[in-house]
Amino acid sequence: MTKETVKFELVPNWEKCPAGEEHSHQDVAAVACDSADRVYLHTRKGERVSVYDEDGNFIKKWGDGVFGRAHGMTIHNDHCYCTDDQQSVIRVFDLDGNFKWKLGEENVTTDTGYGGFRGKEIKVHHNEFVVRAMGPFNCCCNVAVAKNGDIFVADGYGNAKVHHFSPDGELLNSWGEVGTGPGEFHLPHGIALDNDENVIVADRENDRLQFFDRTGKFLKMWTDVQRPTDVTVDKDGLVYVSELWRPAEPGQGSFVHGFPEEDLPGRVTVFYPDGTIAARWGADSENRTAPGNFIAPHGLAIDSKGSLYVAEVATTFGGLRGIPKDVTMGHQIQKFRRVR
Repeated sequence: MTKETVKFELVPNWEKCPAGEEHSHQDVAAVACDSADRVYLHTRKGERVSVYDEDGNFIKKWGDGVFGRAHGMTIHNDHCYCTDDQQSVIRVFDLDGNFKWKLGEENVTTDTGYGGFRGKEIKVHHNEFVVRAMGPFNCCCNVAVAKNGDIFVADGYGNAKVHHFSPDGELLNSWGEVGTGPGEFHLPHGIALDNDENVIVADRENDRLQFFDRTGKFLKMWTDVQRPTDVTVDKDGLVYVSELWRPAEPGQGSFVHGFPEEDLPGRVTVFYPDGTIAARWGADSENRTAPGNFIAPHGLAIDSKGSLYVAEVATTFGGLRGIPKDVTMGHQIQKFRRVR
């Protein structure tokens, strides 16, 4: 593609969430768009899916009482794949919220050694307690669906694998081990397919994107990323990455770079298909709470017009670091309109 200038502008106060506890939430873990440019938010506290039009007007909600903890979401062929990392399961719904089927069993995890990390001494990050990579699932994170309906799962918080399933849920292949080498992971978190249907994995605590063919053969990696949480690809092949805040504090280190000497705030990067940067914004510690900046970017979606939605777990992540809730509530979901 021609390397034209890529630029976005913030659409202020996009989400018009109805008042009342039955609609409220404190985080948006994931976002997805359907073919009509309706926008689906997978929210935490409360755990549900809320649906909006492209102007941010509320349409409906569904899923109350279903999810343990919202994490990932993708839409393919009018079906919504919702990842629940707490219960280690992926539930599939139609766009009206009618349950269809699932991958995994609620609260059943494979033995990776992960277990609980609360109260333990963490040297780098709690993902260090994953001692071996195993089959599906242990705190799975995100899903990507190929054109033929094949399903690829980043199984990350408690595992170090990517799993490849047929459209009806048969496990075809898994790949990945614990570590920092090619094809190894420390928290495979986001996942997407590029326009050649290669698999891109956001290897979060190794600060990189890894690329594989659909059989799991390692192709390449991009390392000019910081703690990547999600990745998505537009029709032109541009690769969008949400990059989480890495505080200079215990338990928030990188397995590749160690602990930062200074605060590394969240940002969003857009790459050309060759890995060079087309756009990057955020990365501002002093103004991270300002509109258009980021506290804790966690999920991405692009609509048919090229607008970008960035979901944030701002209350959970920022609240632990002293940012007041009334400030983090303005950073749950932000829309950026593409202007060039």
